[in-house]
Amino acid sequence: MDQWSELGEFLRARRAQVRPQDVGLPDYGRRRVPGLRREELSMLAGVSVEHYTRIEQGRGVRPSAQVLDAIASALGLGEAERGHVHELASPRGAPRRRQRRPQRVSAGLVTLLEQLHEHPAFVLGRRMQVLAWNPMAAALLGDFGAMEPRQRNMARLVFLDDSTIALYPDWERVARETVAFLRRDSARDLNDPQLAELVGELSLKSEHFRRWWNSREVKDKASGTKRFTHPLVGELELHYETFQPAAHQDQALVIYSTRADTPSYSALKVLATFTASTDAAFAAESTPSQSR
Repeated sequence: MDQWSELGEFLRARRAQVRPQDVGLPDYGRRRVPGLRREELSMLAGVSVEHYTRIEQGRGVRPSAQVLDAIASALGLGEAERGHVHELASPRGAPRRRQRRPQRVSAGLVTLLEQLHEHPAFVLGRRMQVLAWNPMAAALLGDFGAMEPRQRNMARLVFLDDSTIALYPDWERVARETVAFLRRDSARDLNDPQLAELVGELSLKSEHFRRWWNSREVKDKASGTKRFTHPLVGELELHYETFQPAAHQDQALVIYSTRADTPSYSALKVLATFTASTDAAFAAESTPSQSR
């Protein structure tokens, strides 16, 4: 993927979702395409139609940060979407052809996972690859240690694994968020061959993924709530927080928790009894799907 083409496609997709009345413009009836016209967006952003058109068509224009912010404001973009736009427009060298280094989880992070006895926790790397996990995460989400390293990928599991799909009563919401997280991650390295392979596989095997990927929604994995229908302990509603290690900007520690006075807490306690004698498991070996 070319960064300027990807930026243009993203802006075009967002523009199609903004109605004139959403931004205080009159709607004069039928339009050939949904959303704002380029002329309308250019007026709202305070940039020339020609300049905006060149940006959206991916014709190698490198817009300033101020222009990007003005366009983002005109489109009503959120924080994650603004970050995505700026990352897509950031200066880049030639596409990386060298072998990407394996992703490694630091010893300190491994120790932290080992000490989170009552909380499902795992480390995500590039492309939503599960790099490390504790026994509670395996008990909640699936036995990562029994999977092929390539299969330890949350996007692949959410769309292609029947047991994972059954785990989420709100599967569509979880799946759309997963696509949005993956799209946000993709801006870091548009020439990543493993990302292209993953997106290609999921696009071929899942119509839902293909449609949502093409919508170009983006979201940062920060915090939120998920519901689970677990085969052993039943219904759970858990809050998750995501932490980014300062030394590994392409990794994220995800921890699930819940208040002590809830049925979900009792269910987690029961789930913990199944893991009491299980050692923490980690994806220690480097494989092509774990490369950086």
